[in-house]
Amino acid sequence: MATTAQDVRTIALSLPDSSEKLAWGMPTFRVSGKIFAALADDDTSIGVKCPKEDRAELIAAEPEKFFMRAGHDDNYAWLRVRLAAVQDEEELRSILTDAWLQAAPKRLAAAHPELGGGTD
Repeated sequence: MATTAQDVRTIALSLPDSSEKLAWGMPTFRVSGKIFAALADDDTSIGVKCPKEDRAELIAAEPEKFFMRAGHDDNYAWLRVRLAAVQDEEELRSILTDAWLQAAPKRLAAAHPELGGGTD
């Protein structure tokens, strides 16, 4: 069963200190005011915070799942994920948690080692 926009909302808001705010006409999910994920306006994909150096490898490995919006995502540490290609809620949780860790303040991430936010 494909993951849904409601799954995104439920998981994103379950992460510590996360909130939802409408921006550019779509729901965005934030931690400490920084966006870590956003639902596309058609609810079929999400944008997530992702290091620029990791994007090409992810897209090459699973092009049916990961993509970039040409001309828009090039300059940002951002990656798109097709919800229909996400295996299950566990994988979606992993994707959203990774994005949350990219945006969360180091002190907050370190306070949640269960999310992989241990100190470097």
